[in-house]
Amino acid sequence: MDADAMQPVDSPELRQLYADFKAQHLNPLWTQTGDLMPRHPRPKAVAHVWKWSDLYPLAQASGDLVPVGRGGERRAIGLANPGLGGEAYISPTLWCAIQYLGPKETAPEHRHSQNAFRFVVEGEGVWTVVNGDPVRMSRGDFLLTPGWNFHGHHNELDAPMAWIDGLDIPFSYQMDVGFFEFGSDRVTDYATPNYSRGERLWCHPGLRPLSQLQNTVSSPIGAYRWEYTDAALTQQLLLEEEGHPATIEQGHAAIRYVNPTTGGDVMPTIRAEFHRLRAGTETSLRREVGSTVFQVFEGKGAIVMGGTEHKVEKGDIFVIPSWVPWSLQAETAFDLFRFSDAPIMERLHFDRTQIEDAG
Repeated sequence: MDADAMQPVDSPELRQLYADFKAQHLNPLWTQTGDLMPRHPRPKAVAHVWKWSDLYPLAQASGDLVPVGRGGERRAIGLANPGLGGEAYISPTLWCAIQYLGPKETAPEHRHSQNAFRFVVEGEGVWTVVNGDPVRMSRGDFLLTPGWNFHGHHNELDAPMAWIDGLDIPFSYQMDVGFFEFGSDRVTDYATPNYSRGERLWCHPGLRPLSQLQNTVSSPIGAYRWEYTDAALTQQLLLEEEGHPATIEQGHAAIRYVNPTTGGDVMPTIRAEFHRLRAGTETSLRREVGSTVFQVFEGKGAIVMGGTEHKVEKGDIFVIPSWVPWSLQAETAFDLFRFSDAPIMERLHFDRTQIEDAG
């Protein structure tokens, strides 16, 4: 049916009606259906790649010029999607930033409603203190700061360190659910343990402490260590080599970080995964409702988004907006960290996935 044929005939009376609508802050549905209810998602966010070789020098420069302390609170540089009008949002629901902490610096404690995590692509020497529990940050570690947990950071070395932060800031902002509170001007514990108290209690495979039987909204584990992520991915690929299918696609191993109290996602608004591809592997082309962000942890390859191929390597970050078709291509062995808004989409039953075979 021709949509234009269903529109009313222009007349002075109709123009007056529209003027009256505007005066009363009203919008007629019949003039907006295509925008409000499209046949498929039409994201304003665009597929985009940020190169680590550009990001890190800018973070270093900010370390020389911008202090850390009350006021700005964090030396964090948000990645602004070119399609979202200059807001420091990598997607309509997700925020991603590179955070930089100089030698012997401390980022003071605060807390907020927004859920947050950190992922370390390189470096060490920083501890994040979450509700008084010091958590070591090292290469390949995935670290949690669930909403309304006090947290600060301290660098114990004479060298700077950078990592990425991921939060649900845009979603929280649109829903008007945000609260913020200052904590100590420093951090509550400057200890530097190899493993946090949360890890010592929870990180024993297949075992749950009887002192902690109540399920939690977010994972009680402060750090998911690279040594275990690496071992899990290595074993998936070894089992595949031995003829025991263990990968999600041939040559493509992957894990999801989970909340041990529920078996679900680590936080109610953010899903986190890690993917490993053998050299020469190409994944199936897929579309998904919701936003996804990747950071290359190691290796070289390409991301194909909306039919455009982008070469990527260690540290590079890219965003895939809702329903944009994408696939991965591994030039070398290829390791990637991924996070998304999938828990929101699934809980609201908006999730949808379409997969085509590779090649």
